[in-house]
Amino acid sequence: MTSTDLIDDLAALDPDSAGVDAHVADRLFRDARSVARFLDRDVPEALVRQVHDVVRWGPTALNTVPLRLLIVRSPEARARLAAHMAEGNRERVLAAPLTLVVAADPGFHRHMDRLTPHAPQLAGVFAADAESAERTARENAWLQAGYLVVGLRAAGLGVGPMGGFDKAGVDDDLLAGTGWCSLMVLNVGWPDGEGTHHARAPRLEWDEVARTV
Repeated sequence: MTSTDLIDDLAALDPDSAGVDAHVADRLFRDARSVARFLDRDVPEALVRQVHDVVRWGPTALNTVPLRLLIVRSPEARARLAAHMAEGNRERVLAAPLTLVVAADPGFHRHMDRLTPHAPQLAGVFAADAESAERTARENAWLQAGYLVVGLRAAGLGVGPMGGFDKAGVDDDLLAGTGWCSLMVLNVGWPDGEGTHHARAPRLEWDEVARTV
């Protein structure tokens, strides 16, 4: 099964079915790992765009869709980003085939007349309350970042999420003039083997994380 086939499978799921096939769940969750080692193989931007075309339909509050992406591909941009990374993450950024800076756009309300035609007044509500707009942007961009990681995995790609970097430095440097706020950095590529030297870490069980009232 190719990465395009799997994306098409996800896009064409029967809403009346019992759920996704086991191999899809394995690919996205049970067998998936955070990747630190990648093959020396290009990641076409067309494939990342195809992933986004699927995951952009995931729900956000009031359809705000505040996720923004900076595609870091050139050696110059990669070096600039690496300078803002924590020491342990610098070489990972320099070695990855592709890196994405995941950001939130507090100015998402500029698009609300198109995104919520049934409630055009929302643009003015958020424009008048910058604190609420920024909070909404960050919360929902984090939600979309989760969709993005799963979508990239569905395409057969490995993803190495990182939070160890100077966010203010990235905002002032690579995101200057956009108004975007960086949230996380994703290294993306084709995994080299499992893409990590570490054994699979355990997860908490249902009874440890859920309570019925």
